[in-house]
Amino acid sequence: MAIKLNHTIVHSKDKGAAATFFAELFGLPAPKPFYTFLDVEVANEVTLAFLDADGMEIQMQHYAFLVSEKEFDQIFGRIKARGLKYWADPGQKQAGQINHHFGGRGVYFEDLSGHLLEIITKPYGSE
Repeated sequence: MAIKLNHTIVHSKDKGAAATFFAELFGLPAPKPFYTFLDVEVANEVTLAFLDADGMEIQMQHYAFLVSEKEFDQIFGRIKARGLKYWADPGQKQAGQINHHFGGRGVYFEDLSGHLLEIITKPYGSE
């Protein structure tokens, strides 16, 4: 069997707000309850299971998503429409810019809990 990532837990200040923010921004179906989680599934069958941090300190995580050119335009349009800050780099030094690594486009932005999300149109290392 091939080993594939199936799901990961995304600790959030407010799982409902965080899961809805993510689903809406990425143009995905509404989150679905599963036990104490709110699940959002992306196209490669990976589930992001949003969970309230319940007072725990949230450690920033980085989640990168490979998207098509059309999806990039749609998601980036929603980022700008919401007035979200965005950067061309993970160090958040190049504000208001996107990158063009490997002939594609990429941008970083934060979710409601401070996790750093990234959308790219070309995988890193591609020619």
